[in-house]
Amino acid sequence: MFVQRQGLVVWLYSLKQAKMLRRFGNVHYVSKKLKYVVVYCNQDDAEEIIEKLQSFSFVKKVEPSYKPFLKMEYENSAPDKAKEYDYKMGI
Repeated sequence: MFVQRQGLVVWLYSLKQAKMLRRFGNVHYVSKKLKYVVVYCNQDDAEEIIEKLQSFSFVKKVEPSYKPFLKMEYENSAPDKAKEYDYKMGI
């Protein structure tokens, strides 16, 4: 039901063309100071969009976000004995 999304960080020489990037996906954030745009697109189309964006003369570089590939479930290490004692005492 949900389409997998991936963020792309597009570094620009000038922000004049930042508005034009809307046709490649959802523009999430535009940094005026550092001159980059965060664009979210479908994960299946990400490679094609990166190639298209790199072909433009106003684009310095394009970096994909690695968040979809990171493991988001964390495993707890051994619980802290001091905290367990405090919880049992009601502190």
